[in-house]
Amino acid sequence: MKLFRDIPFILLAAIIATLMAATAIEKYEGTPYVLDHIYGAPWFIALWMALAVGAVAYIFRKRLQRRVWTLALHASLVIILAGSLASHLWGEQGHLHLRLGDDGAAAFTGSDGGMVALPFKVALEGFGITYYPGTRSPMDYTSTVRIDDGGQAVRGKVAMNEIMRHRHYRFYQSAYDSDLQGSTLAVSHDPWGIGLTYAGYAMLLVSMAGFFFEKRSQFRALCSTLRKGAGRAAVFAALLSLPAVAGAADIRDKALPAEVAEEFGRLYVYYGGRICPMETLARDFTTKLCGKSSYKGLTAEQVVTGWMFYYDYWKREPMIEIKGGNVAAVLGIEGNRASLTDFFTATNDYKLEGLLLGGLQDTASKRLREADEKVNVASMAATGSLIKIFPCRDPGDSTLLWLSQVDDIPAGTAHDQWVFIRSSLNYVNELIAKRQYDEVANVLRKIRTYQEKEAAGCLPSTACITAERIYNRTERPFLLGTVMITVGIISFVAACMRMARGRTQGKTSAAISLAMLCAALSWLTLTLGLRWLVSGHLPLSNGYETMQFMAWCTLVIAIILRRRSGLAATFGFTVGGMAVMVSMMGETNPQITQLLPVLDSPLLSLHVVMVMVAYSLFAFMMLNGLAAVVLRFTAKGSQVAVCRLSLVSRVLLRPAVFTLAAGIFIGAVWANVSWGRYWGWDPKEVWALITLLIYTFALHDESLKAFRRPMFFHVFSIAAFASVAITYFGVNFILGGMHSYA
Repeated sequence: MKLFRDIPFILLAAIIATLMAATAIEKYEGTPYVLDHIYGAPWFIALWMALAVGAVAYIFRKRLQRRVWTLALHASLVIILAGSLASHLWGEQGHLHLRLGDDGAAAFTGSDGGMVALPFKVALEGFGITYYPGTRSPMDYTSTVRIDDGGQAVRGKVAMNEIMRHRHYRFYQSAYDSDLQGSTLAVSHDPWGIGLTYAGYAMLLVSMAGFFFEKRSQFRALCSTLRKGAGRAAVFAALLSLPAVAGAADIRDKALPAEVAEEFGRLYVYYGGRICPMETLARDFTTKLCGKSSYKGLTAEQVVTGWMFYYDYWKREPMIEIKGGNVAAVLGIEGNRASLTDFFTATNDYKLEGLLLGGLQDTASKRLREADEKVNVASMAATGSLIKIFPCRDPGDSTLLWLSQVDDIPAGTAHDQWVFIRSSLNYVNELIAKRQYDEVANVLRKIRTYQEKEAAGCLPSTACITAERIYNRTERPFLLGTVMITVGIISFVAACMRMARGRTQGKTSAAISLAMLCAALSWLTLTLGLRWLVSGHLPLSNGYETMQFMAWCTLVIAIILRRRSGLAATFGFTVGGMAVMVSMMGETNPQITQLLPVLDSPLLSLHVVMVMVAYSLFAFMMLNGLAAVVLRFTAKGSQVAVCRLSLVSRVLLRPAVFTLAAGIFIGAVWANVSWGRYWGWDPKEVWALITLLIYTFALHDESLKAFRRPMFFHVFSIAAFASVAITYFGVNFILGGMHSYA
């Protein structure tokens, strides 16, 4: 019996270790190497098969087949593995390149580079790109395809997230030729694997739902125990100090009055692949250069217009934030602030030019590129090329273009329009020099009227513009994160003191905590809702947004669990605050951009939601463990509190693991619909799987009795959370891959 018990878990540990090693090897040897020598190797496939056989044998040995949902859950995993094996053995993938006017292709290029014959011919009859209104940002790519099969012609469309199927072959839009006369389709032929895998996914989702209603399950027993005694949770965090803000004496003399600069902010501008208020560009510009959205008391609009109209002054202003001592040494400055003139020698040579072409270490090179990017952005603002505020219809094809005053104007443009585009800002510059600010505001309103006329029907709605302006004024992640973490630390200390003394939280304190949780949740709900309204899609498309959503999830969970756990508020404040602060790591002030066509899918949004909820629950368990360790070594008689913390974490374990599993497999379905494959062994995918497999050990506490010991479970929860951190942060910043944006 013991042998049957140990073998599946030994095999599971071996698979986890192999997956961990493979992601590290891939970093140095490349993806093709690990695909051939590890993921696709016979020994690795045999390892999975041995795990499936061993697990099935153990289930029947222990007579778990009497518990229908437990049996169905494990059976679904076996079916999924069988589907993966079928795809590996009999599936075919590759790419098919088609050109307009050709007779068609009867073969495609396989994943190994060889040609694979098709039982029919495929021809391209048309290709088109749909753009977001008034922009050149693609909304969708569509190929019109004809299949000639034995004298029968079948026509259909292939677009992003829209598959064309014929005789078990599936065609996906992959790429297109720059002249728009050709298209590349991804081809997938997997008649057995997809059906088996999808059947396993469906069975898994149903069995996970049914598991919570199984009368004899460990989950029901834990919930019953929890109802009889109040559970408690805990939290750990670090406090970040607020930086000081310096003032300035005469810089306001070289900036527009705030109300005049605000008129600039009301203009439409083409920026980041979309049309938005110019104040958004100004906000990103200022943050890019100096690390925050204001400078020495000046608004972002005052800063960007300062660079536009007072360049001789601003190029000497030490406002460009420099990261890395090597950059400061090259520039010959002290501290972390440089002016634009610091980047040039007395003979006007660019100091970074030679170094950017050299072979520097990765970190040093990255810092140099960041500094170089800031120089380019500042120069673009000074020359006006960054400020694309003039819509203009191309007389040739009526395409709407957005131009700066220095861009080439399409031939055939009316003379008065040509003059308006070329001269408007020059006239504004003259008025500013004369300090005729009322007339400046009047000219800016005329430019806005011109925009509304030329781009009629393509501009964002008034509601969207209003929402974006509100967002620009309310979105303050640093302030929100700092306040939440500070409150979380204070409540953590107070809660540990209460638990050590055997006291409960007072009604007044509980009410204040609830009010603060609701306030933070309302703030996040507002900013996420505004991003949703402005972008037109769920704000789950990048690392910034997903971490903001994770903070939102932790606050919701904290409010739900507050009656069961006196420390739920501590969890909400601290984990939520940390998520908000971490969201700023990738980009201090992220742009709200149009969604890439392939990401425009409800399945992707659901996938991200499920995974973020799971990570939030794992974070709660980890912080419970930290609180238990603190109590265990600092308070006498803390055994009862430690057991209660363990009880709460064990109840959360099942929903957390099942939610992560559902998120992974929903993501696999989305990938199959969008890319033609449901699993690609990308480091992000692999580490999500590693996380799932690690936590499944704790699910088997009937066999692995060590997990029933409170302190063992707490230590496991702390250690296991490292895999969550690697999945999200380690992959993003170290391993890379397709998912490194998230």
